[in-house]
Amino acid sequence: MITVSIVDDEKELRESIQTFIEGSPGFRCVSAYHSAETALKHLPQDHPDVVLMDIHLTGMSGIECVERLKTMMPEMQVMMLTVYEDTDQIFRALSAGASGYMLKRSTPARLLEAIKELKDGGSPMSSSIARKVVASFQKSEQIRDEKANLSPREQMVLESMARGLTYKQTADQLGISIDTIRTYVRRIYEKLHVQSRTEAVAKYLQH
Repeated sequence: MITVSIVDDEKELRESIQTFIEGSPGFRCVSAYHSAETALKHLPQDHPDVVLMDIHLTGMSGIECVERLKTMMPEMQVMMLTVYEDTDQIFRALSAGASGYMLKRSTPARLLEAIKELKDGGSPMSSSIARKVVASFQKSEQIRDEKANLSPREQMVLESMARGLTYKQTADQLGISIDTIRTYVRRIYEKLHVQSRTEAVAKYLQH
């Protein structure tokens, strides 16, 4: 029997999921909460196998709730169940400690499958979410490869740019001429495939 708790401030949806889980063989919904604050008080006593957590709750967000839950109970398995699929929300939730990320439009059968997968040690994600994670990883790898092509001195110049130093300040710091700095900057732009200081710094920060 897989025990599940739900944290969602949409009453109809919360009750709908609760009813569906209760009526599914091998699953039991042990609790359902409308806020992160209430969930934090009771989930440690409920000890569910899996927590289904919405992101945008009234009051404390679901992401902050996950972070606090994982501090209190590191073994607790949390799956975000949300309508949001932007990359920032996904990675914030996963960084907070969520092990799965499913969209609310997922079919009931897929949701049950995801709950079981999470309980068995997997990291279930809706296909569109998985694609975003892969795309972000590939972009990160590309930026890492591009930055690896920079010489040590070019990397130092790029770091100075990221710190907001002027060409003169960078030249003084490195003991070289401003013209040499300009040459390094031009090479940096070429290697990172960018057209401006802002784009170069953005890639540096992404890495």
